Amino acid sequence: MEPIRNTFKQALAARQAQIGLWVGLADPYVAELLATTGFDWLLIDGEHAPNNVRQVLGQLQAVAPYPVHPIVRPVEGDVALIKQYLDIGAQTLLIPMVETAEQAARCVAATRYPPQGIRGVGSALARASRWSQIGSYLHEADGDMCVLVQVESVTGLNNLAEIAAVDGVDGVFFGPADLSASMGYLGRPGEPVVQQAIADGIATVLRAGKAPGILTADTQLARSYLDMGALFVAVGVDTSLLAKAATSLARSFKAAPAAPAPDAAAKGPY
Repeated sequence: MEPIRNTFKQALAARQAQIGLWVGLADPYVAELLATTGFDWLLIDGEHAPNNVRQVLGQLQAVAPYPVHPIVRPVEGDVALIKQYLDIGAQTLLIPMVETAEQAARCVAATRYPPQGIRGVGSALARASRWSQIGSYLHEADGDMCVLVQVESVTGLNNLAEIAAVDGVDGVFFGPADLSASMGYLGRPGEPVVQQAIADGIATVLRAGKAPGILTADTQLARSYLDMGALFVAVGVDTSLLAKAATSLARSFKAAPAAPAPDAAAKGPY
């Protein structure tokens, strides 16, 4: 079998903006539905959504036939957990709460086989190598690993230039919710000082030659981030889209005036 190339990583390297959607409903059927909708990437969330490794596997399998790239976010940058996600076929990881260059470098090392890194070798058991049907996997897999790290604290911002400079870090993602909380503005990511920090951060990542990324459901703000140079932008969350649409539909009927009682005289003898 031919190696499976990481088209998302290739697009970032070519400075082609990639538009994504957050997937938190933790279900392969939902993931497959969303894979048909035209996004460049889907984020399968293992940090704040109720996903475990086997559930992520099912979602990776569900989206595989479609022209969309799955990104997996583990709950933390744990080396053993990263190994498991890579072995089930994830090629791009979004690692939360990275605050130092040392953390970032360890995350990169966890995605590379020795001697370049510390990834455990067990490809004969792994979907990633199609159970060794991709004969060149061990020697070529490193080149298709894409490591995105999340900077979402004041400490991370202070170390941003060093984090972005780490070899093997492909992109830096800014988490507005946690970042605003760390800056003292819990639940207020729209505060001007937070937005300025994000804008400065995007510029810093671009200067390092890496790809900046972010999540926002605000269409105007998303376009603003893209204009700043952000290269992977999630523009919605599946749970929010469903809740918003369902609430709107319910309210459109609940708020409707009651239909007038039928005129008995107009009903006729029947």
